[in-house]
Amino acid sequence: MITPRLTVRSSRAASLPVRVLATALTTGALLLTAACSDGDGGSAAESETASTPATQTTTTSPTTTPSASPTSDLTEAGARNALITEADIEDYWDQVENPQKWRDSLLIGEVDAAAFLSGKSEAADCQRLINSLYDETLLGRPSGASALTGFEEGDSRLLYQVAAYQKDDLDDAMKWMKSLPETCDQFTLTGGDGGKRTVQVVEASLPEEGEARQGLTVTVKGTSSGDPVTLTLDVAAVRIGTDAITVTNGGLDGANHDTTEAAVGQGTPRLEEVLAGRTPQATPTGVE
Repeated sequence: MITPRLTVRSSRAASLPVRVLATALTTGALLLTAACSDGDGGSAAESETASTPATQTTTTSPTTTPSASPTSDLTEAGARNALITEADIEDYWDQVENPQKWRDSLLIGEVDAAAFLSGKSEAADCQRLINSLYDETLLGRPSGASALTGFEEGDSRLLYQVAAYQKDDLDDAMKWMKSLPETCDQFTLTGGDGGKRTVQVVEASLPEEGEARQGLTVTVKGTSSGDPVTLTLDVAAVRIGTDAITVTNGGLDGANHDTTEAAVGQGTPRLEEVLAGRTPQATPTGVE
């Protein structure tokens, strides 16, 4: 299972590799075998020497299944240039190395977050959401260029991705996200230890950016070592043609929705600049 790692809140501490941070934390093992029950509920290539955040990482996922659906011309350099920086989200966020490892070893305080969220479910749509949190597949596997970056602030983590997709696949993924507040408004994960985790999914507002957008707030409540635990995450996606940005932001202290909105509001124009054949300018410190 992928297991993201979170650290205790500090004031503007220097970013450290995730594996180093883990040594200061105690893991609350919550291995899950989960079941789910319903509740009531740019086009032009950018210069490889363009200025980009030093700690961002990039992965490219080639198309494995032939499709007649239109594809993106987004390049790897363009995807990197479209990523946000610390200046775009302000506050005390620190950019980190290798955020893709969060699903392998993410700790939130004393809670093993990936174990808290992972497992099998009878409800495919809800299971897909749980499996994609802090992963690079919220909208499915990219069909072309993909760039990823991550930030941490105390017990909170923000994962940000720019990627190219097959148009039909991307349209379907956006429709799936839009349906989740109704189809997965509330459901229960049952752990192998018999513990219950109640998951709620509600719609969240986003800035009017891109051609289509969808925001969610996902709340997971349960116990760890007998103590109550609430994990709150904002999940957002914005589509521009056959490309999209995705954001996962939150932790045990809740999800700062202003940060999610800033990531979308600052990040979407960066991708639009790239797709217009331009290199986005660096965001000045103190931007609002």
